[in-house]
Formats: sequence, C-alpha cells, structure tokens
Amino acid sequence: MEQAPALTLTGVVLDAPDAGALAAFYQRLLGWEIQRDEPGWVMLRAPHGAGLSFQTEEHYVPPVWPAGPGDRKSTV
Repeated sequence: MEQAPALTLTGVVLDAPDAGALAAFYQRLLGWEIQRDEPGWVMLRAPHGAGLSFQTEEHYVPPVWPAGPGDRKSTV
C-alpha cells in the first residue's frame, strides 16, 4: 500500500472587500501579530507558526446563508 504524501497546512487566505479591515478584526480577536501589511494584502502569524492571510478582492460577493435562488452559496 502506498503512503499518502504528507500535507502541512501553514496558512489560509481569505478574500475580503477590505483586507486591512478584516485582518484588523482577526488580529484583535486572536491577538496574533501582523507579519506583513501591504496594500490589498495582510498576513497574521500565530505563535505556533500557522497563519491567516487576507487579500482585497475588488469584486467580492459575500456568501449568503441559507442560500436562495441565484445567491452565492456559503461553504461553511
């Protein structure tokens, strides 16, 4: 039996209409340090090394739950 390759998740990227605002919310919530702050891109790092990154998406459409006809579906 073949062994599956190891996978290490080191971060997640979230789209947002304003990356800085969403990153600021999570920074206050989690207390993580801002590692990189650029126009349209912010990275937070947890003490253990994983992190969250946020990118500004000009055409961002938030998911709706429960989704109705024609709504973007939530993946949560």
